[in-house]
Amino acid sequence: MCILAIQYKSVPEAPILVAANRDEFYDRPSTTPSIQSGKPRILSGVDQQAGGTWLGVNQHGLFVAACNRRKLIPPVVPRSRGVLCRELLRSTSAQEAVGLAMDELLTKRYEGVNYIIADGETGWAVHGTDEPEVVPLKEGLNVIGNRNLNDPRDERCQLASRLLTLQTLDSSVKFLAVASKVFARSPVSPMRPSMVLRSNDRGTVSSTLLALGLKPRDAIYQFAAGAPDEARFEDYSPMLRDILSRGLREARAKANAS
Repeated sequence: MCILAIQYKSVPEAPILVAANRDEFYDRPSTTPSIQSGKPRILSGVDQQAGGTWLGVNQHGLFVAACNRRKLIPPVVPRSRGVLCRELLRSTSAQEAVGLAMDELLTKRYEGVNYIIADGETGWAVHGTDEPEVVPLKEGLNVIGNRNLNDPRDERCQLASRLLTLQTLDSSVKFLAVASKVFARSPVSPMRPSMVLRSNDRGTVSSTLLALGLKPRDAIYQFAAGAPDEARFEDYSPMLRDILSRGLREARAKANAS
């Protein structure tokens, strides 16, 4: 189970604002964000068990993230959902990535999953259930966990939505400042929802804050290699700005050549 909030197209200078907690088994190793080889360039962490990722951004400004969910009829030998997430990040646009996601999920080779796929043009949630479906992101705040997008039955997502709408988050700085506190909300009791999860063998293992602006220099990528109520966020923004600048230069060179 993971939880992710994306404020989409409501801040003109930063159309994609994200806060996400990754929940996983404690003994499943992963790396901190780094620029992956190949084209397009991708900035993401890597799950060292399966080789995929749970969240990343590519040089075209495409954002993709995955949240696990239950499926009524899981495959006997499933293909990695994180590997598909990494493959989606090879797309040039959100529209292309959504098409690939649906083509793959319709093969029934994957366990239950939710993908959030967004760029500056379009944004989507792909519900990888027994009957996969695509739902457009609404302008403003969207929250997803192990149910559907903005599902009123998900108490954890409803808590995140309520806490993120207590004040107007009309800039990337405000959103990230508030989201960093919301997503670090510690467990109070087993019966009350919280952003950080802890149990004997699994819980919140990392957290990401992200802002994708109209210009590469405005991009922000912060990552906590642990539960955010205990681990500090480290700044990976220079790497994100580097790949976005590379993508912009390549796009301009291609346009000039044609």
